[in-house]
Order: sequence, then C-alpha cells, then structure tokens
Amino acid sequence: MPSTTTPNIDDGIVPLDLVTSQGEKDKYDFTSHDVVETGKVPLTEIEILASQIDPKAMNKLLRKQDWKLLPVLATIYLFNALDKGNLSNAKTDGIDKDLGLVGNQYYLMITIFYVPLCLCGTPLSILAKRFSAARIIPLMMMGFGTCSLLSAAVKNFGGLFALRFLLGVFESPLLPSVVFYLSQFYTRGELARRVGVFYAASSISGAFSGLLAFGIFQIKSTKLHGWQYLFLIEGSGTLAFAVFAFFWLPRNPATCWFFTSEEKEMSRIRMLRDGTDQIGEKIDFRDAFMPFVQDWRYIVWAFLALGLGVPLASVGNFLPQIVGRLGFSTVKTNLYTVAPNIVGTCFLVLFTQSSDYFRERSLHVVVPLIITMIGFIILGTIDVLNNKGVAYFACFLLCIGANTPSVMLSTWYSNNSISENKRVVLTGVMVGIANASGLISSNVFRAQDEPKYIPALATSAAFGGFTAVLAFTFGMYMRLENRRRNREQDLPRRYGSADVPTELLGKGPQEPAFRYMY
Repeated sequence: MPSTTTPNIDDGIVPLDLVTSQGEKDKYDFTSHDVVETGKVPLTEIEILASQIDPKAMNKLLRKQDWKLLPVLATIYLFNALDKGNLSNAKTDGIDKDLGLVGNQYYLMITIFYVPLCLCGTPLSILAKRFSAARIIPLMMMGFGTCSLLSAAVKNFGGLFALRFLLGVFESPLLPSVVFYLSQFYTRGELARRVGVFYAASSISGAFSGLLAFGIFQIKSTKLHGWQYLFLIEGSGTLAFAVFAFFWLPRNPATCWFFTSEEKEMSRIRMLRDGTDQIGEKIDFRDAFMPFVQDWRYIVWAFLALGLGVPLASVGNFLPQIVGRLGFSTVKTNLYTVAPNIVGTCFLVLFTQSSDYFRERSLHVVVPLIITMIGFIILGTIDVLNNKGVAYFACFLLCIGANTPSVMLSTWYSNNSISENKRVVLTGVMVGIANASGLISSNVFRAQDEPKYIPALATSAAFGGFTAVLAFTFGMYMRLENRRRNREQDLPRRYGSADVPTELLGKGPQEPAFRYMY
C-alpha cells in the first residue's frame, strides 16, 4: 500500500516541487487509491493537497483564466457562427437571384455544408489532442475565414457550392476542439458555464449578423452587391482574429504563459481532484473507439445529439426566413432577428449558471427543448400574418431553447467521460451527429413549402419533443443508478460524482466508486 504520510504544507499555494520533483513522486503515489470492496474512497494525497489550497488563490486563478481565455474563444465562435450563417443573410439581399440559382439549389448549398461537418469533425478534432487545440483552432479558423472571404468573388452556383463544402471541412473540428481545450483548464463543476459563455457567442452572432447585415446592406455601390460586402467584411475579420488567437492561446495549464509556477501546480492539483481530464494521457484509438461498440450509453448520447440538432439547425439556418413570414421587408427582416437572439443568449447564460450551481445537467437539457418545441408548434398552427405578435413571441421561444441543449449535452457527456482519449473522440462524434441534423433540417425546409414551411416546423417540433423525453429518461436512469450504488455501499444518498476523484471516474461505470453526473 502506498505511503499516506500527510505532507507538511502551510495553508496557501502548494509549492511546485512538491509534485514535480522525482523524489516526491517516489515518496507519494498520486495515482493510487485504496478503494475497499464496498467502493468507499478514503482520503488521497491529491485530496489532501487540494484541501490546503487557499480559496482566495483559487478564485484568483479562475478569474485570470476566465478573462484570458473565454473572450478569445467566444470571439472565435462568434466569427465561426457569422461565417456559417451569413448565407441566410445573403439570401435576403438576393444572392440567389444574382447567381441565377434555380429550384432547390440554395437549399443544396446549406445541405453540402453539413456533409463534411459530419464526416470530418472526429478525425480533425483528434489533431487537437495530438498537436494541441491551441494551434489547431486558429489554423482551422484561418481556413473558414478564407472560404468566407472568397465567397464574395463567386459567379455561379458551382463556385459557392465548392466553398460551402470547404467551409464545412474547416469548421467541423472547432466545437469539439474547444470543449476539449476548456476541459483541460476547468473542473467538472465549472465547465458548463464556461462552455455556455463560448456558445453564447453563437446566439450573439445571430443578433450581430442581423445588425451587421442591416448596416452593410445600406451601402450603395454599383461595383459590388451588398451580400459581397458581407462576405468580404466577415471573412477579413475572421482571418485577422485567427492570427491573433494563434499567438495568444496557451497550449495547456502546464505551459500557460500567464500562470506563475505556483498557479501551474495549483491548476494541476485542481484537475487531478475534480477534473474532466486524466492528465497527459497518450492517444489510444482502441480505447477511444471501443465504447461505441461496447457501451449502450454512447448510443443514447448519439440519439440525444441527433435529436437536439434538428431544432438547433432550423433556428440557426432559417430564422431570417421564419421571421420573413411576418411580411417584413429585407432590411426589417434582418433587424427583427436581433431581439430574439439577444434574449436567447441571456437565457443560455442563465441555464448554464444554474446547471453548474446545482451540478445538474439532464433537466437543463429537457426544459429548453420543451420551450423550443412550443415555439415551433405555435408557428406551425396559427395564421402568422393575422397574429404577428404571437408569431414574433414564438420566435423568441425558438431562440431561448435552441442553443442551450447543445451546450448542456456537450458538458453532460464530457463530465461522464473523463478519459482524454474517449472524450475527444466522443465529442467529435457527437458534434458530427448533431451536425447531421443539419442535413435533416436543410432538407425539410424546402422551396415548395415557402413561406409557411409547415412540414419543417412540425419536424423540428417532433425532434425536440422526442429528445426531451429521452434526456429526461436517461437522467432518471443515472439518478437511480447512483442511489442504487449508494445503498449497496452504505453511503449517503447524496454521495455523487463530486465526491469521487478524477482517476476513479476515469475508469468508467464498471468501477464501484464511479458516480454519474446527471
């Protein structure tokens, strides 16, 4: 049995050489836990070290990495969402007419974007694990910024079709790479609200893109169309920020340029105690992919990702067209998308704050899905032109619930998959499956159904309702399974994932001490 001698540490920051010197590594075994057959977990050396970290120093560390990382990552996602969604704004300025699009060609361009988004997300996100997410993220950003910039020069359907395909390739690893990157810096109980800040940029982009398009389309020029200025401005901004991000983002906490040596060690101990990471794990493809064959829970994650992705893609791609049903002009249509997106962003932040505060995930997926489902049902069953106020209120419901379930699901499966290998692949696969929902969404919003889109609204509502039921059921399973284990091991009913060290959680549900975070 390893030595359990308690290190003599004064209150405050743990000295760097306590863990990093080889002599101390030999003296204290930081990876072994004396777990009895009942599954009870005794106090470990890491828990002792974590308990002696000054809370004020901890809060200072969190504030520092929040202010250094989150604004940059949120801005990256803002540009990502702008470049992904600017085609719908361009349509309100007549890009389909200027390029001579016929039939469903516009909807085909939306569809083709999702094909590489589904197929390339997992292999490219593995690069984030292999070469550092801090380098892969800006490089991919340079790629999709270039695609957006070049879209201003297209002359026909074929040119824009090819660029939309490449845009999907470069955007595919962004979300899983960022979730993986944040999980290296934040513990299980801190991750949701940080991922929420990142996701909020997508909601903000919906408002910002409407305002930006409103302003750009006021430009009067005989040389370029308004939609060409839109692609030029958004693409150029994306490229410029990608260069900045490449030099700004630290690779990981151990090499973080804005941490002191004491803060680096504090971060390491935090993540060993309550992290979503097993630190320094090498890539093992068998370990990463086998759960998709052996573990039924991964199938449930996949259905959840697919189900919530349909309403998300419907709102993200077609909100201007949905608002356009109210009979507004091109300029006002873009302007009227701003308020629902702003309100949606505020609710996203509230949901993620609540989720981390209560350390609860499943109900924070269910409630937003129900809200969005109600919005789709309203829009599909009323006379929109004679009930504009009600219809516009329904647009707010769509935005309130569209983005939040995706945030919560990403955090939920990350919290229950501690292994770096499994999590980076799981995130890539889940994002790919969620993006496959875009294929469904783009093919149910058909030209022949304009302007009411009744089949599309009904489909989006149905997927939202199905996913809400599945998420509730899966969350209840996790609750009941935790309680069963606690009864069998004679532990308090509220004993949960927060009480189990990261290493034991990393062994998965087959480990007696494992507890789900639901």
